[in-house]
Amino acid sequence: MIFESPYPDVEFRDVPLHRFVLERASEMGDKAALIDGPSGRALTYAELAAGVGRVAAGLAARGLRKGDVLGLFCPNIPEFALAFHGTAAAGGVVTTINSLSTQEDVAHQLHDAGARFLVTVPPFLDRALPAAEKIGVEEVFVLGEAEGTTSFASLLAADDPAPAVTIDPLQDLVALPYSSGTTGFPKGVMLTHRNLVANAMQTGVLQHISEEDRIIAVLPFFHIYAMTVVMNLGLARGATLVTMPKFDLEEFLRLLQDHRVTRAYVVPPIVLALAKHPAVDRFDLSSLRTVLSGAAPLDAGLQTACAERLGCEVMQGYGLTESSPVTHATSDEPGKIRPGTVGETLPNTQCRVVDVATGRDLGPGEDGEIMVRGPQVMLGYLNNQEATAATLDADGWLHTGDIGHADDEGFFSVVDRLKELIKYKGYQVPPAELEAVLHTHPAVGDAAVIGIPDEEGGEAPKAFIVLKEEVAAEDLMAFVAERVAPYKKIRAVEVIDEIPKSASGKILRRLLKDRDRTTAR
Repeated sequence: MIFESPYPDVEFRDVPLHRFVLERASEMGDKAALIDGPSGRALTYAELAAGVGRVAAGLAARGLRKGDVLGLFCPNIPEFALAFHGTAAAGGVVTTINSLSTQEDVAHQLHDAGARFLVTVPPFLDRALPAAEKIGVEEVFVLGEAEGTTSFASLLAADDPAPAVTIDPLQDLVALPYSSGTTGFPKGVMLTHRNLVANAMQTGVLQHISEEDRIIAVLPFFHIYAMTVVMNLGLARGATLVTMPKFDLEEFLRLLQDHRVTRAYVVPPIVLALAKHPAVDRFDLSSLRTVLSGAAPLDAGLQTACAERLGCEVMQGYGLTESSPVTHATSDEPGKIRPGTVGETLPNTQCRVVDVATGRDLGPGEDGEIMVRGPQVMLGYLNNQEATAATLDADGWLHTGDIGHADDEGFFSVVDRLKELIKYKGYQVPPAELEAVLHTHPAVGDAAVIGIPDEEGGEAPKAFIVLKEEVAAEDLMAFVAERVAPYKKIRAVEVIDEIPKSASGKILRRLLKDRDRTTAR
């Protein structure tokens, strides 16, 4: 069956992304659009709008033409929005690069995307410059001063008007983030102006951001979650964004307190810290009204514990890079939260749950692969028709690679990644379910579960644990065994100092599998 959104369709505006985002900038004037958290330096809406025009003019003067790609390798600072939307205004395409990327990663992405230009910061130059030189990037702009680069300030000094570029929002790309998708190596996800404008408008139906809001921009703008929900939707609604170049819990809490932040868009590890870390009690977080977690499943118990501790609404959303990203979200209206669920299907979005083995459509309460269709779905993967065909079918259905189900009221739950399911004696064991149980143990600070080779069962669940206090491995295994079906029991435990995670908060299970293989030798 097809699950339809309970919300009326949105009538989209077919305008370029930068115009949509900056439409209210002139009336906002001297109001702060972005504030650099560590320094307090502010960029007003008037400065943002003028700066975007100047960056567009400066890039055009240096040869950037419609469809050309610019790499943006930069942490969360106010100038990120200037570079991103200035490129868009010039008709260019931005490929955003993970701040943790190695030199080889940067070179691969710039080469695959066909980038002509690169914008970065001095601390990243040890990776950025060799990568740019290797693949022949024409010019590297740096936010500051550095030998062998062009100062980004020179773009802002442009006197010429922004170029007049004709943009077809339905076909012209504006963003090219990279994603592994359901399988394989990172691929360029082709997102149009229409994709990103539509998704901001769709998400805005459930997340009622206003000009009164102050949003903590702790999630990296290079990731599609923060790009769409925080940067684009937040600025389009006239909110003030407080940026953090990197996550530090004490600094995060201080910024929430000092800037009287009202909304926090986060990932499960941050929810875990807000629910359990003792430092939270030292800060006044009374201004916080809404916390929305995404990018990975969040356990209902942890969600409730965080809400009770902070005295605010804690909810979830769901999506993926290939869908700009949001497909499901929880409304911030009173009474809409269902702990443990990612909310309802967005307007203009359809959803199916499909049996992995047979392809049969499933109904409420039945777990299968989630598939979505809507205006936020990508055009495809750059220069990779095979991967596109494997992910996006002829009828426009996007295979998410995530396992989940809908309840009778249309609220969706995501169980785990299809490729991360552990197969024990033919049974499917979702790692996220076991991690959620482990998080309820008072001695556990963090946890991750992977499948390891098992002679009897094929695969067996192994837990990696970060401890807050001493506890025996046998006791942890018994704790989980009392709370799950017998085939889901954890068969091994290893204590480590930190769970490896991506910048977006996803557990890097590949690194844990590598660690286990090395240990087993």
